[in-house]
Amino acid sequence: MLQKLFGKKEEKHTSVSLCAPVSGKVVPLEEVPDPVFSEKMMGDGIAIWPENDLVVAPVEGTVMQLFPTKHAIGIQADNGVEILIHIGLETVGLKGEGFTSYVQEGDKVMIGDKLIGFDQTIIHEKASSTITPMIITNSADMSDIKTKDGVKQVTAGVEELIIVNK
Repeated sequence: MLQKLFGKKEEKHTSVSLCAPVSGKVVPLEEVPDPVFSEKMMGDGIAIWPENDLVVAPVEGTVMQLFPTKHAIGIQADNGVEILIHIGLETVGLKGEGFTSYVQEGDKVMIGDKLIGFDQTIIHEKASSTITPMIITNSADMSDIKTKDGVKQVTAGVEELIIVNK
């Protein structure tokens, strides 16, 4: 009724929680030793120093992009939030060495589903870092992004790290 009177469509705001994509120590994005991430050029998010070798789905959604080198993956949550998980820094140069994909583009994933396995030894030897940023690439389209305070250590697919309101 109000919509007819005022001619405005009521907008629906939806939120989604993003869980840790890897187990390890949480660090603010600003501390990632790469300005593309630390200066939030790609979007807002968080990073984790991984303690294991597996990336899992942080949210229910669809795999939209799996980089040919398997060093990064893009997932779109069911509400439209777009997430990029980038394993390590300067890992594109490994050309897929040390990475194993468990999904492909178009796959539907649930929280905790295996996405990519990686060899930390190879990354340590041949790339600059294993730190793994999780970025909301369409953060400019979101109304609010809140990182949970006080979370220092996380288990992949279990702890919620970020709440995004669309």
